Amino acid sequence: MRVVSWNIRWGCGKDGRIRIHAIIDVLRKLNADVICLQEVAANHPELAGNASANQFHQLAGAFGGYHAVLAPTSELYKNNLPRLFGNLLLSKFRISQVHRHLLPWPPDPDHPAGMPRGMIETVIDPPAGKLRVLTTHLEYYSPVQRLAQIAQIRYLHWEACERARIFQPDPRLDAPFQLGLRPATAIYCGDFNCTPDSSDYQALIAPQQGTALALVDAWCAAHPQRAHAPTAGLHGFDWPDQAGCYDYFLLTDDLLARLASVEVLADTAASDHQPIVLDLA
Repeated sequence: MRVVSWNIRWGCGKDGRIRIHAIIDVLRKLNADVICLQEVAANHPELAGNASANQFHQLAGAFGGYHAVLAPTSELYKNNLPRLFGNLLLSKFRISQVHRHLLPWPPDPDHPAGMPRGMIETVIDPPAGKLRVLTTHLEYYSPVQRLAQIAQIRYLHWEACERARIFQPDPRLDAPFQLGLRPATAIYCGDFNCTPDSSDYQALIAPQQGTALALVDAWCAAHPQRAHAPTAGLHGFDWPDQAGCYDYFLLTDDLLARLASVEVLADTAASDHQPIVLDLA
């Protein structure tokens, strides 16, 4: 099973031009089973390169054999047209549940601007067994907001693990009162906007209380003797001013026996972030 996570920066490459086809080309070559994308835009001509096209539809249409879950976390209207910005998940495998979580956005006087943040949660059914795949893009500027979002992700993970523990099918109930199993086993990925040496990163991977499965950084598990490979700052973009790691795969510890590899694809300049590729046996 292969999963790719990529902050695509609305398809705007190093030359300042939007080329969604370049993003699509990279993704097709990677041939992932699940594709998790952040910073997908629609009808945002003010963004660098003019992101006026509906990239959610472009990307979903380019991968017609996949199930598409669209989750713009920012939805504004101008002349009755929706201006969208957020996350997109594409899966070759059957999806049995989708939960679109809006993450906390507490007011921060030091950073009054910003945008809502969210997380897509899917329950997918690959041959090796049902699991959750979740993708998100956390706040960059406000530490207050980012830490609140991390706390909510940890709560949602505990909630899912606890619901899986007490799940009992009830033949008397139909959907939506009974959604089916929402397994504890999970893959979390995306742009968490914190570096491995930060307290936010430590909060993200800190041991959970109670019955929740531990979340493990897949890079550290696959490369115990190597520092995180940089996932941004490699190709001369305005941000960041030096190479660093901001994007991660976090696995529940019951998946570690299946972890085959996790790598950063460093050669593409189609975005200011690099794709990360996770392979499970």
